[in-house]
Amino acid sequence: MSDGKNNRRERIAKRIVQEFPDNSLVNLGIGLPTLCANFLPADKTIFLHSENGFIGLGPVPQKGSENPDIVNAGGMPVSILPGGCYFDSATSFSIIRGGHVDATVLGALEVDEEGNLANYMIPGKMVPGMGGAMDLVVGAKNVIIAMEHVNKNGAPKILKRCSLPLTAKKEVDLIVTDMAVIRVTPTGLLLEELSEGVTVEEVVKATGARLTIAETLKTF
Repeated sequence: MSDGKNNRRERIAKRIVQEFPDNSLVNLGIGLPTLCANFLPADKTIFLHSENGFIGLGPVPQKGSENPDIVNAGGMPVSILPGGCYFDSATSFSIIRGGHVDATVLGALEVDEEGNLANYMIPGKMVPGMGGAMDLVVGAKNVIIAMEHVNKNGAPKILKRCSLPLTAKKEVDLIVTDMAVIRVTPTGLLLEELSEGVTVEEVVKATGARLTIAETLKTF
């Protein structure tokens, strides 16, 4: 992965962790969302949940110090912090379905202006199904999407309507990309923040849905 891509992904993760309230329980999805564990603010107490069965997810371990028995839901090595705990899948999904997760951060293939999410069906590839995402987007109090603004071909991933099979309808609250922070509102998508060095015109051009521009645009 190029340094440029790494920097874009880290910028997304650093911005997202600002959304986590103090003393919150947060679930991190597979891929880019896991980077959030490396940038948690020191002035807040945030507990990270992994749906394969533990609370207390820590930063990615240093190379050579990985424990093959401590992995996230994607099977990637992670660490567990002092005071963390393990449990079975039934307990894990009871936490999710019971509404105890304050926020979930998920990747996406497509998101649309109604807050619909498509994040499991990759065209041309065999996939086992949507997995825990279908529970997380309904059970979590706040659903945050972490993704690059366009796909590998340069086509928008934020659309007027999703073209891929949906994981969930009208559940997305916030979209954070390498270009912008966009909030899903009852009247459509609100552009609230721009990534440093990015213009409104560039975001509009890279977005396949209508954007309302906030009166005061911030930079991250």
